[in-house]
Amino acid sequence: MDLDGALPGKGGPTPEESLGARIREFRLTRRMSLRALATQAQTSPGFLSQLERGQVNASIGTLRKLAEGLGITLPDLFTDVDTSRPRVLRRAERPEIHASTLTSKYLLSQKPLRDLEVYAGEFLPGGDTGDPFTHGDSQEMLVVTAGTVILTLAGVEYPLDVGDSAEYRTSTPHAIRNTGEHPAAVLWIISPPTPDGAP
Repeated sequence: MDLDGALPGKGGPTPEESLGARIREFRLTRRMSLRALATQAQTSPGFLSQLERGQVNASIGTLRKLAEGLGITLPDLFTDVDTSRPRVLRRAERPEIHASTLTSKYLLSQKPLRDLEVYAGEFLPGGDTGDPFTHGDSQEMLVVTAGTVILTLAGVEYPLDVGDSAEYRTSTPHAIRNTGEHPAAVLWIISPPTPDGAP
C-alpha cells in the first residue's frame, strides 16, 4: 500500500464501479430511493446498494429492469458520454420520433436523458397526436410556440393560442390537434423523463 493509502497500481474506476456510479447518478436524478428502484427491478435494496458501489455484478435481465425503472435504455448505462458539458443540437440533426403527413415530433433533449425530456411538435392544419394516451406519471408542460391547438385532457378540451401553456400529469389521457388554418408548433417538457416514450 502506498503512503496515501491507495493500492499500488490502482488506476481509474473499474467497469463495475463506473456502472454502479451511473446507476446511482440516474437514481438520484430521478429522486428515487434504493428501495423504490430495487422494487421496480425486482431485487433487494442491499443488492442494489452493493451494485452502486461496484461490489457485485448484475445479470443483463436485472440491468434491463433497472434501466426501465430509471426511464432509460440499457445502453444508457454503459455510455461514456459526458453529459456535464454543453451539448448543441442543430435543427437538421434532431431525432425524429414520429412523422405522418401532417404531424412531426422531434426529441430535443439529448440522450441519455437526465432531469427532463423535451420534444418539439409541428402540426399542419388537421394534424394531431392521435387518440388520447398516457405515459408514466411525470409532470408535463405543454407550450404553444406557433399557431393554435386544442389540448384534450381527460376528455376536456382546452383551446390554446401561441404563448399559452398547460401543466398536467403524464398519467392523464391527453392529445393535441390543430384545427386552425395555419401550421402550429408546440414544446413538451417532461420531468422526470418517463420510461415509455414521447408525448
